[in-house]
Amino acid sequence: MVQVVLWDSVDVGLWLEEINLGSYRQIFKENGVNGEYLEGMSMFTTEQILRFIRRCHMKWGDFITLLACLKGEQKVRRPWWAPSCLSIVFVKVAKRNRQSRVVSLKLEP
Repeated sequence: MVQVVLWDSVDVGLWLEEINLGSYRQIFKENGVNGEYLEGMSMFTTEQILRFIRRCHMKWGDFITLLACLKGEQKVRRPWWAPSCLSIVFVKVAKRNRQSRVVSLKLEP
């Protein structure tokens, strides 16, 4: 089993290519995103997540894909940090994000 926490920025870049998010490879490297950083995202506050998305110029659908792939999920649930009022946004983004590995979006109450 691969331990994400041990990845350096090169490993993160290779993984991004594997999950069809290679366009973020350079910006992740510039921002020092390594495996330890990715592992720590589960502890991020909503503000920290939004800051990360802005800093890396990520689309919502791509961010959802990133989280789903980190967790090894094939189906994406509404992220724990997202208020329920944003559910419709996640549905629309997932439908438009055809190149991602998001298979479906399951919203939980």
